[in-house]
Amino acid sequence: MSQITILLLYLLAAGAFAMSRLPRFEPRTSVLLTAAFGCSLVGIVIHATTLHAEMYPPGGLNLSIASSLSLLGLQLALIGLIGAAQPVLRGMTAGMLALAALASVPLAFFRPPATGLGLTWQLQAHILVAMFAYGLLSVGALVAVYALVQDHRLRSGRFSAINHLFAPLETTEKLLFGIAAAGFAGLLIAVSSGFMFVEDLFAQHLVHKTLLSLLALLLFGILVAGRLFAGWRGRRAVYLYLWGFAILCLAYFGTRFVLEILLHRSWG
Repeated sequence: MSQITILLLYLLAAGAFAMSRLPRFEPRTSVLLTAAFGCSLVGIVIHATTLHAEMYPPGGLNLSIASSLSLLGLQLALIGLIGAAQPVLRGMTAGMLALAALASVPLAFFRPPATGLGLTWQLQAHILVAMFAYGLLSVGALVAVYALVQDHRLRSGRFSAINHLFAPLETTEKLLFGIAAAGFAGLLIAVSSGFMFVEDLFAQHLVHKTLLSLLALLLFGILVAGRLFAGWRGRRAVYLYLWGFAILCLAYFGTRFVLEILLHRSWG
């Protein structure tokens, strides 16, 4: 029941944020924003409370595919709500909340095990830092898609009320590279701590995950360096970001799917 409530609240907030950016709804902007901020805030509180109970059963931290997706959704909702403080980012916030709504659904059908894995606090910290980095880079992936759509609309000369849902392209690109830099730093910490705290990569089925994470880290590092030293921007940079994100998703969720769904094993 709580997942349905979260889904509805996020979708209502997403719709209200999107409508608040359209000229035809300008007379009702204040009402829409009140509803949007209220629904998203209540949704986040319910989401966080529900997810905490699922992630911390007796025995300690336990993350399944469903709870991992839900955690990413919670991060999307939180970052989107913070971003909504800037009017030009409210269209993007609507997209983040819509994705957060979808990410919260699997937990209603696939519950984590009733007991935790008994992981050390160091390994729990490593997992949470990694999930934070994934969540931040997920936000960047949405920003990258927005940049591509916006660039396509500008190149094709499409101008309509929908343009109000997009921030200026320069603002979008700056936001994307800021997220890329922060996500790269978080991912670097996660990968480094993984080498420090994971005892046996082979026994815990983490070799493929580690190699793919290193490849994604390399791509994000090249992107950040290219922006800093060569002023990279535009489609080339956006596509490089999306390739890095795709590999990162394969590293985490691909490995999770194979272990949990196909092999019925745990990486811990």
